[in-house]
Amino acid sequence: MTPPSAKKYLGAFLPMLGIAAVMGVSASRADSETTKPVLGQEPTVVELFTSQGCSSCPPADKVLGELDQRADILALSLHVDYWDYIGWKDTFASPANTRRQRDYAHALHHRSIYTPEMIIDGLYDVVGSDRDKVNSMIDHAKAARGNRVAVDVEFSQAMVTVKIAGGHAQRPATVWLVRYDPEHTVAIGSGENRGREITYHNVVRTMTDIGTWSGAPLTITFNHRALDSMPGVESAVIVQYGKTGAILGAANFARARNRDVVTASPVAE
Repeated sequence: MTPPSAKKYLGAFLPMLGIAAVMGVSASRADSETTKPVLGQEPTVVELFTSQGCSSCPPADKVLGELDQRADILALSLHVDYWDYIGWKDTFASPANTRRQRDYAHALHHRSIYTPEMIIDGLYDVVGSDRDKVNSMIDHAKAARGNRVAVDVEFSQAMVTVKIAGGHAQRPATVWLVRYDPEHTVAIGSGENRGREITYHNVVRTMTDIGTWSGAPLTITFNHRALDSMPGVESAVIVQYGKTGAILGAANFARARNRDVVTASPVAE
């Protein structure tokens, strides 16, 4: 059992990310870029389940691109594989993304899944191409938030440190490390979108469980080279009840590097 204030170091159980165990390392004030959450400016997490083979999806892909321009949104595109049979194999599709969408359907008591579907803060779903409803649901999610969980990211010359503040936890929450490509434009050669060039934003490549938050303060530290091993790929951290429950907090690494402040995006079930 990890003591409440102990640091959790990532080692051999994340070899696919090249994260090595580091013991006894701490960044000094002089060489560390420290970030602090500012409550009231929390990013809302928006997950779009989409497919290159879905003719209804391009408008939703465009809406997600618009949301990505907002500082208060962490917008993610998760490509599913269940439309691959209709003439075009999605170049970003992953069975893991399909499983995640099915798990959301179970959690939200839905009988089926569809594209384009947006899940907002892990709690609300909306047709992703309906810009007005999407924005309305984002506003609703912000207004309905409960207890907040602050998520900080700190960078030093060698290390990345994720800090999750203490708070009330109704049940254990997963800490996800999300790796995503910021943008791709794809020429679709066949299927429902044949002949189109479609731009996709924040295409999720991996979502890795790197820890569990149970209410006590938690610090996760890993080598900065683990992120640099995949050039052009960005990262974010999401804290979420279970695997597909309410999202309690999130931090975008790119914005952490570019600003002195990283905000948390907490909600409660």
